[in-house]
Amino acid sequence: MQQPLLLASSSPYRRALLQRLGLPFVAASPDIDESPHEGEDACKLAGRLAREKTGALANSYPEYWIIGSDQVASLADGQRLSKPGDLETAIEQLSRSSGKTVTFFTGLALLNAKTGEQQSRCETFKAHFRTLSRQEITHYLEAEQPFDCAGSFKMEGLGIALFQSLEGSDPNSLIGLPLIALTDMLCNWGLNPLLAAKPTPGR
Repeated sequence: MQQPLLLASSSPYRRALLQRLGLPFVAASPDIDESPHEGEDACKLAGRLAREKTGALANSYPEYWIIGSDQVASLADGQRLSKPGDLETAIEQLSRSSGKTVTFFTGLALLNAKTGEQQSRCETFKAHFRTLSRQEITHYLEAEQPFDCAGSFKMEGLGIALFQSLEGSDPNSLIGLPLIALTDMLCNWGLNPLLAAKPTPGR
């Protein structure tokens, strides 16, 4: 019998993404220290945090396949963009991103808590920002208030208008959960969403 799935996240955005695969799952919030290690680059940080999120819940959910994901955003000069938390910080972040390219590194991990077997990878996605005026930035932030989002935007909403172009294999990684890579991992362990997804009621 297929082991149940657990999403190691409290993010409503990641939950909404995982629901698209049509697989039953539960979600729980892992408690980890997200501080970077000295000399740790963005991709390694995102991958390590994704793995630590799965490991943090393994003892509490020993029968589950646990999905962990974490995202780090970085400008070309290496400056990292976090979740802003407030309007002032978000204005500063989008002002720095204006006319530039921001690379999003999304770590993804899948842990079989029963056996300890794990798959992980880091997906990269580049967002090329338009040159934005202060008025555009302020109006966008007041409209969507994306203060809990890395990089200070919601790509699935009005945030798409911030970009000149997008570059990468899976736009879902911008939101925080690369579904194409996750599907590969699940298929590697014999769970194919195309064959296992539950029918949508009313269709």
